[in-house]
Amino acid sequence: MADKPYHPESGRAHVVIIGSGFGGLFAAKKLKDADVDVTLIDRTNHHLFQPLLYQVATGMLSSGEIAPSTRLILDNQPNTTVIQGDVTNIDVDNKIVTAKLADITGEFAYDYLIVAAGAGQSYFGNDHFSEFAPGMKTIDDALELRARIIAAFEQAELTTDPVERERLLTFTIVGAGPTGVELAGQVAELANRTLKSSYSNYDPHAARVILLDGAPQVLPPFGKRLGRNAQRTLEKLGVSVRLNCLVTNVTEEGVTYKNAKDGSETFIPSFCKIWSAGVAASPLGKMIAEQTGAELDRAGRVQVNKDLSVADHPEIFVIGDMMHLAGESGAPLPGVAQVAMQGGEYAADQIGAEVFGRLEGQREDFTYFDKGSMATVSRFSAVVKMGKVEVTGFIGWMLWLVVHLMFLVGFRNRFVSAFAWGLNVLTRDRYQMVSTRQQMYARRALDQLKDLSGDELLEVRDTGRR
Repeated sequence: MADKPYHPESGRAHVVIIGSGFGGLFAAKKLKDADVDVTLIDRTNHHLFQPLLYQVATGMLSSGEIAPSTRLILDNQPNTTVIQGDVTNIDVDNKIVTAKLADITGEFAYDYLIVAAGAGQSYFGNDHFSEFAPGMKTIDDALELRARIIAAFEQAELTTDPVERERLLTFTIVGAGPTGVELAGQVAELANRTLKSSYSNYDPHAARVILLDGAPQVLPPFGKRLGRNAQRTLEKLGVSVRLNCLVTNVTEEGVTYKNAKDGSETFIPSFCKIWSAGVAASPLGKMIAEQTGAELDRAGRVQVNKDLSVADHPEIFVIGDMMHLAGESGAPLPGVAQVAMQGGEYAADQIGAEVFGRLEGQREDFTYFDKGSMATVSRFSAVVKMGKVEVTGFIGWMLWLVVHLMFLVGFRNRFVSAFAWGLNVLTRDRYQMVSTRQQMYARRALDQLKDLSGDELLEVRDTGRR
C-alpha cells in the first residue's frame, strides 16, 4: 500500500466512482469532457447489463454480450482511470476510499464521491435459503443457474425412478417480478420448444415450472391489467402461477410455502430452485450512513437529499439501487436501470457545474423521468407500461427488443444479440447451452473455503517468483 492516498497530480478535482453498473458507468461517461479526473472502482472488470441475465441463464446469450469490459468501454476517456478491486472502507472525514484486489491494497483520495455499488439478493432474513436457491444478480449467478437448469434435464435422462424424475423436472422460481416472470417464461420455452426432442428416455414437456409469490398478483408494479395478461401468457406456456404464497423453507429436496389466505403449508419436491424475490443494497450504504448520520431503510438503502447527496456531505452522491428517494407518488423510486442512469448523469452534471464555478447551494433537485417499465413473458409476448399507456403481446415484444438493443453497450453486442434473438424466432435452437461442474458447484465450494480459511479467501498466487 502506498504511503499517501492516490490523487492525480493535475490539480483538478478528483471524482471517485464506486460501481460500474448503469449509475457508475453513465456518471463516468458524462464526466468525459468535464475539468476533473475520474477514478472508477468496481469489484468486477465488466459493466453488467443486468436485465438480460436471465437470457444467459437460459442459454439465449453468452455472458460477453451483456458484460463488456469496463476498461475498454472507457478506453477513449483520457481523464478516467479504471480500477478493479473490492472497496473495503470509505473514510468520509478524510475523503479516502480503500480498495483491495488479492493481497494488493490501494487508497484513493477524493474531492467528490459517487457511490453506485448496486444491490444484491435479499432473502428477507433467511440467508440459508441461498445455499439451494441462488439469486440472479451477477454473471456467476447466471452461469450457475444455467448449469443447474441443464443438469436437471440431464439427470432426468439418467434416472429410472419416476418420482425422482418428477422432482428433477420441477423448476421452482420464487418471486413474480420482472426477473421471475422472464425466467419462468424462458424455462418453459426451453422445455417445450428447444429441448422437445432432445432426450430419449422422457418427454421434456413433462417439466413443471412453478412461479411463487407472496403478492396477490404477477408484476405488481405494472398494474392489475398487465399482471393478469402476463399470468395468462405464462399459464398458456404451462407455468403454474401460485400467488399469496410465502416461502417458509428451502432445502436440497425442495421448497415449502405457506398459503397466506388459509395458512396451509405445501411442500414442492424440486431440484432446481431460483430466488428472484427481493434485493438488499450494498453494505457500503451502511458504512456511509454510520459516518454521516444518514438513515437507512429496511432494504439498506441510504436516505438521500433531493440533490442525491448524503446528510451534510454535498461531495458524496449515492445513486441507483443504493439510494432511498421518494418519487412523486411518495413511494421510493424503484430499483431499475433508468433511475440509476438518470441519477448518474445528474450527479456528473452537478460536479461538472461546480468545478466550472457554480456554488454548491445552487443545485437543482433531482427529478426522475419515468420512461416506463417492460418485461418479456415469452417469444412474441411482452408487457410494457409507459405512464397511462399499456402495451401487450407482439407490439410490446417489439418495443422490448428495440429498447434493450439501444441500451446494450457496443455495436458488436447489439448485433450479436439481435442475431441470436432472430435465430430463436426462426429456429428452436439456443447456442449458449454449455454448462460445467465448476459453474454449478463453485459458489458453494468458495463458501466452504471461506469458512475454512476465515474471512479472507485463499488467492491464487504466482509462487514461482517467491
